[in-house]
Amino acid sequence: MTHVFSLLVENHQGVLSRIAGLFSGRGYNLDSITAGPTMDASITRITLVSQGDDNIITQIKKQLNKLIDVIKITDLTYLPSLHRELALIKLKVQPRQRGEIFQVADVFRAKVMDVGREAMILELSGSSEKIDDFTAILQPYNILEIARSGLISLERGKKTAKNGGK
Repeated sequence: MTHVFSLLVENHQGVLSRIAGLFSGRGYNLDSITAGPTMDASITRITLVSQGDDNIITQIKKQLNKLIDVIKITDLTYLPSLHRELALIKLKVQPRQRGEIFQVADVFRAKVMDVGREAMILELSGSSEKIDDFTAILQPYNILEIARSGLISLERGKKTAKNGGK
């Protein structure tokens, strides 16, 4: 089963490397890892997506908790949460195809970021499934490149890492 973890870690050099090393060293599957700043410059939020049975997920949590730079781990898998991903998609297009691509982008609420003589770049944010569906529809238009951010997630409601749910 796929699990989504939200980690708050100290913003120190090498933290992301130690977390990735933990996964590779123990043979755990790491589907996605995304890191970015929080409101507090000394803390980074990392979203991890991993798969495994209950024993593997328990071991992942235990191993992450052992890392000194990890402040808090939240398994968002069973909590009400919001998950999003960003994708940039470069297409090879003929001028006569642009109108169709604009229409498809509009349906998915994608943004056209760049239009050149022979290529276009589209931006889409949403669930991983939405991005998968969008890229499937764009397949006939000759996708040249795709860059996906990986999942970012937050627990819903007023509970925050800082106030502990107050």
